[in-house]
Parts: sequence; C-alpha cells; structure tokens
Amino acid sequence: MYNIGICDDGENICASVENMLLKYAEKKAVQVDVQVWYTGEKLRDYLASGNHRDILFLDIELFKMTGIEVGNYIRNVLDNMGLQIIYISGKASYAMQLFKTQPMDFLVKPIQQEHIDHAMDRALKIIQKRKEKFEFRQGKDYYYLAMGDIVYFESKGKKIRIVTTRDTYEIYGRLRNIVKKLTDDFIMIHQSYVVNKEYVLRYTYEIVELFDGTMLTISKAKRRQVRERILGDE
Repeated sequence: MYNIGICDDGENICASVENMLLKYAEKKAVQVDVQVWYTGEKLRDYLASGNHRDILFLDIELFKMTGIEVGNYIRNVLDNMGLQIIYISGKASYAMQLFKTQPMDFLVKPIQQEHIDHAMDRALKIIQKRKEKFEFRQGKDYYYLAMGDIVYFESKGKKIRIVTTRDTYEIYGRLRNIVKKLTDDFIMIHQSYVVNKEYVLRYTYEIVELFDGTMLTISKAKRRQVRERILGDE
C-alpha cells in the first residue's frame, strides 16, 4: 500500500490528479490510499500529528502557506527526507526556490496521465530502494538499517561511523567492503566518505554539503566520478 497526498487549492485539479493516480494504480496493479487537502495549513497539521504519506503532489501557489513553505516545514522542521515531494504549478520558473526542499519532480499544469505515470514510476522505485536494509553487527547484536535513513559513512582508522537521520553507529571494517553492500544511491567521494546522494543539498568541485550543513571533502581522484554520478542523475 502506498500512501499518497494531494495538496492544491483547486478542487478540480485535486480530482483530476486523484483520478489519474487511481488509473495508474489499476494499470500497475498496486494499492494506493489517496488523501486530499486544499490548504497548506491543513496538510502541515496532518503531518505534524505524526501521520505518514509516501508521496506528495504539492501545489506551489497555495493561498496562504505556500507549497515551498510546506516543503521547508517537511524537510527542516519534521526532518522528513523520505517523503517524495512532487511539486505542481502553472509556472515553470521555480527551480532555484525549490532546490533546498529537494523535490523528486516538478510538473507543470495542465498535468497529463503520462506525467503522473512517469513521476509515480520514479517515486515507487525510490521508495523501494529506501526500504532495502544494511545489516551490521555490534558485539553480539545485529542491526538492520533502512538504506534511505543512512546519510553517510565515514572511515576513521579501523572504525566506520554510520551516520543516519536519527543516530550514529560505529563498527569495525573497511569502507571499500561496505560500498559493495549498498544501493547505487551511495557515492564514494573520498577514501574516507561514502554519501547518500539523497541527502546532498549542494555540490561543488571540492565539497558536498549535506542537508544538515555537514561539509564533506571530495578527493581529487573522485571529482570526475562524483560529478558524473550527481549530474547524470539529474
């Protein structure tokens, strides 16, 4: 079951998108639960109460609390990086304003079935990859972390720090062996760092900046590879 939200102040738009989502679900034989809001405030309150959505179609030009403000609230107040945000708008000029909310996609109205199909295909693929587990051992205890919750790995001597959205763990091992167990969302940017590209907020020739402000160095040997991986996925 995939939990999907639609937030747009136009009732006709919401009804149209919901209908296209139901057609997609029937065609792909997947189960969806679709919920609709007409204001950013009501959506914010719903999420603030601990409710969960997997995918959100979010209008930018909402009446009071804009879609960009809702996106910032989701990412920076709720610290929710897993919700796949798909912005919708009548304008195509919002790219830079949306950057910090790390949306999965941006659809320009009028929205067609093929746009919904393409966005949903991408969203479901990302969600499935986020659910894959990374297994490790600390003493006698075994841990299973969702790949999507891991921000980066850092090698320090014989130890590896695993930094997640909630906690930090330390294990013994080699970074090059850990990389073999990871999904292709992870990029080795340095002999000491492997980052989850979902949490990269900004990329330059020498560093990547993560969503929480952490700066990690890209080694000279990895700069071309990192550039190709990040730009190639855009």
